[in-house]
Amino acid sequence: MAHPDRFLLAGVMGWPVMHSRSPLLHNYWFKRHDLAGTYVPLAIRPEGLAAALRALHPLGFAGCNLTIPHKQQAMTIVDEVDAVAMHIGAISCVVVRPDGSLAGSNNDCYGFIHNLKQEQPGWRAGAGPIVVLGAGGGSRAVCYALLQEGAKELRLLNRTLARAKGIAAEFGGPIEVLPWEERHDALEGAATVVNATSQGMVGQPALGIRLDKLPKTALAADIIYTPLETPFLAAARQRGNRTVNGLGMLLHQGRPAWKAWFGIETEVTSELRALIESSLA
Repeated sequence: MAHPDRFLLAGVMGWPVMHSRSPLLHNYWFKRHDLAGTYVPLAIRPEGLAAALRALHPLGFAGCNLTIPHKQQAMTIVDEVDAVAMHIGAISCVVVRPDGSLAGSNNDCYGFIHNLKQEQPGWRAGAGPIVVLGAGGGSRAVCYALLQEGAKELRLLNRTLARAKGIAAEFGGPIEVLPWEERHDALEGAATVVNATSQGMVGQPALGIRLDKLPKTALAADIIYTPLETPFLAAARQRGNRTVNGLGMLLHQGRPAWKAWFGIETEVTSELRALIESSLA
């Protein structure tokens, strides 16, 4: 067993947090790599975030992930934020350095792109226009990732136009902001469409969009994984489009975290995906 001299610790901070599948994911890797350690859910109220993050070092944690509502507030607490997280405006991962300082990064964009590449190996960001729906934190990670991958035309739509314009102004590049009312027509000629809103998630209304102008060759992706197939993805699949759900984004974003925390390269296997899927059924 590796690292027998110490018990390895990591976790996820959120409020609420018990719904998170991250412990199931990371504890699978602990077992797979025969490591003495565990990954725990940490229910942290927003007002306690700074104290909780500073406690990671004395408690012996290698680091933690951050989920709603902590991703933005944490940027003001950690000692260093990497360039990707600065661009996205949120932290998803914290690494505890040997001296106790905290380094923040954002692995959501890594997770999004590597999910697409694993599920659709032939996919290329530069293959044609990409439509992104939504302008929240998830959308920021998606847009940044697509631009880094070489997207040549990105059509961004959001209910609040100003938020979409804000992303375009910050990121630069080939982003065209369109009014939400034009979302149906914006699909014309698209090679990829991504739902980066919360619409379609369990407890939320379905994404209201007609797919009649979406080419049958286009890929439809969603960053949601509860449910595994949103009404948007179901409609796309039924008309013959390839689809990718958001589960792999969660799985893949854990890989750079493990590299940073423990120096170990992990894999997203079919066994792991099936394990998490069964927990969502």
